[in-house]
Amino acid sequence: MQEKSNLKNQIDEIPHSDDVDNLEDLEEHEEDDHQTKVKGKRPISNSSNHPTIQAKMCKNKGQFEENKKKVRDITVEKFARWIYDAGIPFNVVKYDSFEPCIEAIEQFGSGMKPPSYHEVRVMYLKELANTNSLLKSHEEDHAKFGCTIMADGWTDKKSRTLINFLVNGPKGSVFVESVDASGYSHIADKMFELLSKFVYRIGEKNMVQIVTNNASCNISAGHLLENRFPHLYWTPCVAHCLDLLLEDIFKIHLKKLHERALMVNGYIYNRPQVLSMMREFTGQRDMVKTAKTHFATAFLTLKRFHVQQPNLRKMFTSEKWANSRFSKEAIGKRVAEVILMHPFWKNMVFVLRVGDPLVKVLRLVDDEKRSPMGYIYESMDRAKEAITVSFNNNEEKYRSIFELIDKRWNIQLHRPLHAAGYFLSPECFYSNFDIENDTEVMEGLYKRIARLVRGEDLQDKITNQLEKYKKAEGLFGLPLAIRQRTLKSPEIDDSNEWLLGKLDDSDKDNDNDFVYEEEINLDDETEEEDTDGYKSSDGADDVDLDNEDEKDDYFDI
Repeated sequence: MQEKSNLKNQIDEIPHSDDVDNLEDLEEHEEDDHQTKVKGKRPISNSSNHPTIQAKMCKNKGQFEENKKKVRDITVEKFARWIYDAGIPFNVVKYDSFEPCIEAIEQFGSGMKPPSYHEVRVMYLKELANTNSLLKSHEEDHAKFGCTIMADGWTDKKSRTLINFLVNGPKGSVFVESVDASGYSHIADKMFELLSKFVYRIGEKNMVQIVTNNASCNISAGHLLENRFPHLYWTPCVAHCLDLLLEDIFKIHLKKLHERALMVNGYIYNRPQVLSMMREFTGQRDMVKTAKTHFATAFLTLKRFHVQQPNLRKMFTSEKWANSRFSKEAIGKRVAEVILMHPFWKNMVFVLRVGDPLVKVLRLVDDEKRSPMGYIYESMDRAKEAITVSFNNNEEKYRSIFELIDKRWNIQLHRPLHAAGYFLSPECFYSNFDIENDTEVMEGLYKRIARLVRGEDLQDKITNQLEKYKKAEGLFGLPLAIRQRTLKSPEIDDSNEWLLGKLDDSDKDNDNDFVYEEEINLDDETEEEDTDGYKSSDGADDVDLDNEDEKDDYFDI
């Protein structure tokens, strides 16, 4: 009660707007410079122009603005305290429905009684009409511009295989239905029938593509769908393709590094005392940073290991570790050997040089706000260029990695829709006119037109308009259209601008990125020997340190 009384007193001290001269009148008086003429006498100035009156009005106006700011500060403070107390996420203030809510409260004025529990839970829980209205606007856009069905499979705590079906269009994604596919999720024919059901439900004429993961049954079902529906594409999920590519790199070329990192990480996090010791040496920093895909998480964890390398080495050579019971255990000794093993850190640098550009492409394509379809070609090319530069153009060091990338690209990632999106992206096309000489891209573009556009007359019309697009004629050449070329791209920030050629130097990571957290300089990799004389117990170090330059250029980074 005391708090309410104090708040009331604070607000009561602030003059009401009615007690202050009307602001519109003040502005009119300030702008009114005319003089009133009196017959037979000299002109008499309007009383509002009198210096004393003007000073008073300016003072009242300034006081009003200052008091208004005080009221807002008090109101926002109370609102924020409610958010903290209720544990509501901060991003609720970004919702489209938030601003109309505040405006409605403002229009009501003082004395509004807060909504009751019953009102919120029962009386006003009538969202069906609003939802149907929203869905109707989405459906109208789907019929006009086309849409995409997305099948997102996952496993719940009861080990059931559930598939969420969503429809994506110009206004965003809409959830359709969740299906329990535990009994047939690995059977191609069953998945084909299930996907066909949703094509008919959404409307075949409205469909552009269906996106699923890259499971073998989904690939087969996708091909069957394209045969049944001649104007529809099946497209594998790009994020899943890139995660599989990272898995190939880890398991085929860096299997031992991956196993050692898992062993060290598991050992530390399964022993609370060792975990506490690690946090003490790393400044309360953790080694694990989760991401939206499994191997992006693995990559990020290795990156954190690299950043904390000096602190981890200090920990396992410290008195505190030596005096602990863990240093006497066989597994503890093995973990210490790995941490102090030079090849472990050197191979980690190799992973970062290869994986860093690829995970940034993954971050770009995982954007949920804008479609990155037109940037997949360009981003993959730039990722490969970044890997090449990181190895000083020494093809021997990255040839096997490029073979894995090309294999995934040719089999799964290279799709006509991606090629067409690349050509029709104004930012990409007008910055590189050689695109129209790229056979792969042009073939994908014309294949897409032939498959998606019904009717030869319409296909011919689009082909003719492409010539205006290429030459930036008509609407494409207007100043407004030229300015918009770079404004309709996906959400680009400092962590992935390099993918579109916007940065000349290395990128800068920030703490809020989905995949990245700390910036590292791979060129500063230390070359010092292990001072404590540890050697791999399995006698199979990844690098022969005595003949490093001659025998192991693969890891000479």
